[in-house]
Amino acid sequence: MTSLTRPAHHTTRGLLSAAIILMLWSLTLTAALNFPLALTPVSVVVGMLLVALQTFLYTGLFITAHDAMHRTVAPRYPRLNHAIGRLAVLLYALFSYSKLLKSHHQHHAHPASGDDPDFHDGEHPDPLRWYLHFLKGYVSVGQIVGMAIVFNILHHLVGVALPNLLLFWVLPSLLSTLQLFYFGTYLPHRAPSEGYADQHRASSNDFAPWLSFLTCYHFGYHWEHHERPDIPWWDLPRMRRHQLNQKSHSKPVQMT
Repeated sequence: MTSLTRPAHHTTRGLLSAAIILMLWSLTLTAALNFPLALTPVSVVVGMLLVALQTFLYTGLFITAHDAMHRTVAPRYPRLNHAIGRLAVLLYALFSYSKLLKSHHQHHAHPASGDDPDFHDGEHPDPLRWYLHFLKGYVSVGQIVGMAIVFNILHHLVGVALPNLLLFWVLPSLLSTLQLFYFGTYLPHRAPSEGYADQHRASSNDFAPWLSFLTCYHFGYHWEHHERPDIPWWDLPRMRRHQLNQKSHSKPVQMT
């Protein structure tokens, strides 16, 4: 394991990051559900921006829960750490935190294998069927019924307009699953032509930190995450730089 220490301010920044994501998601969703939709250029542009922002924040909810599963949101306070994780996946789509926790640790124990719940079915590695297999393993009938109940409460009792619910509550959560799958599962764990390099069976993208953040909260630095799951998402760029520096220093000198 690479010798990279966790930051001294880990707990403080972990809690702050989680609080910011939860707060921005709540505020943006409230504003979006009350946004007056109209077929005007301004309304269309603002609506598209709200969908994009809310999709990104939904992904942030899941990444927060993911870090909680590794006890990196509030490492000094385990109960608070897992409570934040439960809240994040509940807001995301009424997921069971306990089920996700078990599945995710199974993923780390058996990455990109038949025992990995995030991997494809062994016969269909193409992204579409892998994605559908991925969803099938996590979405339950009870969860769908629960979301339908919430949907109807928001529409019939709270009075949220149907187009707003579909555009800003349903659509971003679905787009977020695509974002998480593509950048956090498919790209890192698809089998390379030369075969997997080590036991992590994962690779990382070469995106600049700003692009890495926008695509999936640095989850594309996936080899680094498997190497050091105790490093939170916001510190993965430092881990990535450290790993690249180690590789550059270990390269043999070419004699001419």
